[in-house]
Amino acid sequence: MIEQKMMQRRKVETKYVYRSVCALLLTLIATGMFLYTWYGFVSVNNHTGHLTGLANLGMATMIYAFLFLVIGRWLHAFSIGVDRKIVLLPSLALTIIVANFIEVFVSCAITGQFRFFHEFLGRYALLCLAQIVLLALLVIQMVNVYRRWFPPLRLLEIHGDHQNDLREKVNQRWDKYEIADTIYVEDVLDIFESEIRKYDGIIINDVPTSIEHLLIKKCYSLNKRVYYSPKLSDIIVHSASILNIFDTPLFLNRNQKIPFGSAFAKRTLDIVASLAGLIVLSPIFLITALAIKIEDGGSVFYKQERVTKDMKVFDIIKFRSMIMDAEEDGKPQLATKHDGRITKVGRVIRATRIDELPQLFNILKGDMSLVGPRPERVEYVEKYISEIPEFHFRHKVRGGLTGYAQVFGKYNTSPLDKLKLDLIYITNRTMLLDLQIVLGTLKILFNKESTEGIEEENDDGIRS
Repeated sequence: MIEQKMMQRRKVETKYVYRSVCALLLTLIATGMFLYTWYGFVSVNNHTGHLTGLANLGMATMIYAFLFLVIGRWLHAFSIGVDRKIVLLPSLALTIIVANFIEVFVSCAITGQFRFFHEFLGRYALLCLAQIVLLALLVIQMVNVYRRWFPPLRLLEIHGDHQNDLREKVNQRWDKYEIADTIYVEDVLDIFESEIRKYDGIIINDVPTSIEHLLIKKCYSLNKRVYYSPKLSDIIVHSASILNIFDTPLFLNRNQKIPFGSAFAKRTLDIVASLAGLIVLSPIFLITALAIKIEDGGSVFYKQERVTKDMKVFDIIKFRSMIMDAEEDGKPQLATKHDGRITKVGRVIRATRIDELPQLFNILKGDMSLVGPRPERVEYVEKYISEIPEFHFRHKVRGGLTGYAQVFGKYNTSPLDKLKLDLIYITNRTMLLDLQIVLGTLKILFNKESTEGIEEENDDGIRS
């Protein structure tokens, strides 16, 4: 038994060591490519005579390595064996782009010459392309090696009476998990300790709360992993503060609205971002409006009632991507992939997400935020609240142009799971998390499943 625990511990530690080595190797290669580019510039433009000194080269190199490592960890670019390649590669590309964009300003500061801004921008753009190609090929091989060295974890599923698709979802990650056996919850308690030793961990699938807590404590005692889908109350408790005011620990859930300072900062960012977006993207607005008008002569914009903070109903604005009167009977109609109601221009602007851009007006007005739960149609909110009374929790904040559920969910994510994802955001929201979600939104455009999900929710006549 002790030997088995030691082997399991060494296996886990080896995984962490492998990921750390991969992260270090990727950082060293990216930094080396940067140093080559940087030295090529300073060796020609060393007007002060100090830029090629060892101290300055070392400082520039360490700053870049620090940027790459921190941003990479933040965007999960080093999650070898954790995320799939389709998720990992966009994370890596985004890390490279963000790191090099920041480095443009760092390089200007080091040289003290902002007149070199455009030259740095051009050099680092080429550096980005080279790094993306080389490091992407390397990451693919790192993932392949990880899968050969570390087989999927063998899990025991403990299930209740309710049928759901959790097992099917877990099986989709065959590279990480193998549900080796399944057992009914009432049959497991007497044989649990003898059975669990055969597996790397358990997955708890909809069992009574009291038994779930018992299984979690048993696995903690045996150093076994536990996977389970949180209940809404679990998510709320997870955000609690720990109070040590006497010898009995207390958890505190404040359950208050966002503090004034944070609310002011978020609203200020929304106004600045929406104004900047409207100005920068104005040519795209004009071209899109002309294309829609020329195709069928109908209205350019489409309005639809949605629900936002405090159950307030507002008109969301989109570029019209469907024929006029797509819902003649006034009832929501889910669009299909090849829906005949979608216009030719509509197919282009939906595929590129351009149809969503007018929502910048909603953000500027204050009906929406840049980041938050996607606002649902009134009909669907009423339906979901009748089935899930807690669904109104997501209306504690403004609806968003993008959100946590859009980044980590799929097109067919159930209303309950969407609520859980949105509640995770609401109970943990920070400006840093908002930025992470915005960058994560760029990543999911490369993910077919997530892109299909956005397509489903962007229909002029359907829910989001």
